[in-house]
Amino acid sequence: MELSFSLIIPVYNRPEEIKELLDSLLAQTYGEKYEVVIVEDGSQHRSDDIARSYEEKLNIQYYFKENSGPGDSRNFGMKKAKGNYFIILDSDCLLPPDYLTEVNSSLTENYVDFFGGPDTAHPDFTSIQKAINYAMTAMLTTGGLRGNKKAASKFQPRSFNMGISKEAFEKSEGFGRIHPGEDPDLTFRLWKLGFKSKLIAKAVVFHKRRIDFRKFYTQVRKFGMVRPILNSWHRGTARLSYWFPTLFITGLTTAVILAFLGYDLLILAFLFYFLAVFIDSLIKNKSISIAFMSVFAVIIQFLAYGLGFFKSTFLLTFSRKKPQELFPNLFFKAKQ
Repeated sequence: MELSFSLIIPVYNRPEEIKELLDSLLAQTYGEKYEVVIVEDGSQHRSDDIARSYEEKLNIQYYFKENSGPGDSRNFGMKKAKGNYFIILDSDCLLPPDYLTEVNSSLTENYVDFFGGPDTAHPDFTSIQKAINYAMTAMLTTGGLRGNKKAASKFQPRSFNMGISKEAFEKSEGFGRIHPGEDPDLTFRLWKLGFKSKLIAKAVVFHKRRIDFRKFYTQVRKFGMVRPILNSWHRGTARLSYWFPTLFITGLTTAVILAFLGYDLLILAFLFYFLAVFIDSLIKNKSISIAFMSVFAVIIQFLAYGLGFFKSTFLLTFSRKKPQELFPNLFFKAKQ
């Protein structure tokens, strides 16, 4: 099968990000033609002028639509795209020069109908961005929960760096209305349809995650709230590991209380863990300040996800209401 790539990029009020992403596309070593589809999701600060300035350098299509969320915008872009394999990217990502070459090489050697790639921090990112990146990707935190190289056929891609064939998109009808969580929801539906996934380890993107610690808490809390909803929709996908952040925060709280009462053993175990996170981040980021911030980011991650997961599980278990009624802020309304 000869691959024809269309890059699908939804954007919302981030014209400066689109410019940086398009600049990284200009540096690609991939020699074949590909299409870039930008979908403006009802932005007030539009990117049409920037997209137009790249028309002579890239095969670029620009569309403006009413705001309906990132999932629906990706679906819109894939319906407009001319390629037979779609690569979905977030606007806050940058691509290394060999990204498309690595994707093409991997799919040519071992074709699958959808894939995911890892994300990392660019050397130019801020210290907070690097600390949050560590919390989201490190194996000492929750970075291994989506799958790994040893479980490549069960890797759960994330929509900031995801590929899907035109056939898989058409049969699955793409992303749903939930957000966040639209990407694992699509993954589970694709698996049920018989499509296989894999991790392309060399298809790395630099993911900016332009958020501070407060926004990071809000974002990860939503991740925690979404997971029990997905578990209820897709029977058999729940894992005990999803409870880990909740148990971690419960254990840490218990350890602090016991320490005040003179029982130090449990708090020492947590301090040993935080020391391991500090050292691991120090080795990876080569910065003491980032290492300290990484520990703080990990605590925020576990606290936010754990509380969100527990709240969602409790309400879904003891309420007769549907998820859309319990958590309306997690769903985009369908277009009339």
